[in-house]
Amino acid sequence: MRLNRTAITLAAAAGIVAASVRRRRREAPELVAGAFPNGMGYVRLGTGAKTLLWIPDPDHSGDLARGSRTETTPPRSGYLKFMAKVFGPFAEDGYSVFLVGHKPDLARDCTVADMAEDYAAVIVVEFDGKVDLVVADSRGGTIGFTLAATHPDRFGHIAFIAAGHTLTDEAKKAELESARQLSAGRKTDAALAMATFLNPSLPLWIRRLMAAVFARVSYPAESDPGDVLAAAEALHTFDGRGILPTITVPVLLVCGDRDKFVPMSIYEETAALMPRSTLTCYEGKGHLGTIAAKRLPHDVLAFARQ
Repeated sequence: MRLNRTAITLAAAAGIVAASVRRRRREAPELVAGAFPNGMGYVRLGTGAKTLLWIPDPDHSGDLARGSRTETTPPRSGYLKFMAKVFGPFAEDGYSVFLVGHKPDLARDCTVADMAEDYAAVIVVEFDGKVDLVVADSRGGTIGFTLAATHPDRFGHIAFIAAGHTLTDEAKKAELESARQLSAGRKTDAALAMATFLNPSLPLWIRRLMAAVFARVSYPAESDPGDVLAAAEALHTFDGRGILPTITVPVLLVCGDRDKFVPMSIYEETAALMPRSTLTCYEGKGHLGTIAAKRLPHDVLAFARQ
């Protein structure tokens, strides 16, 4: 009898937990996808009065392409599911978060400045000339640096996550090689270039296995090969040291001390070159770990309230 009562109690508790989970899922802000008239794809989370424009690494613009989803479908790629969790606290704080990819059909000679102008134009046309907060992560930070220098009146606050003015030489070579392979349709080889950079000591067969999985999960079918290579070449030739001293607005720069793409020396130089920057370092965090850190939204929101 005691066993039966225990089983009933556990079943009831499980039912309560399941109902609570379902309720939280129903109450969670709905992801809305679409594209602006100029073709820049986006995913929005939240319906708050404040606006947050998030500039991702250009590699992820394929996840945001117009043809990859309907108007109100939940995220399909692993990347968008990952970012939806990052955005949650911002939506709860009253923001409408717009994750916006770069403009499609990039010219082969496009520059980082060209991409920054596209984002500035979107803010003018779609957000009445100004957003409350801009966040730029990884290589999207390169675009964000230029936006901050050339259009400081288009946002209230700006934060950079896992973004330095450049990468290590080894990381830049891997990034460009990956883009060249991806532009040729060789997704596994593209992933292998990054796996080799991140884990050079692993046996080749393990790196190939990792690359096969990564390529299937991380490279969306909607990625335009020409855009991938054009964006990578623009980033490869960009030197942010000249533009950073012209950024006169307050800046939050968040990094991890185990980032293999951008070492602490480059983060410290990036912060030092911007007159009004605050550098926050997460101990034990790498590149993706910094973006996924639970304290990140709190730190950015605290900065935005200043």
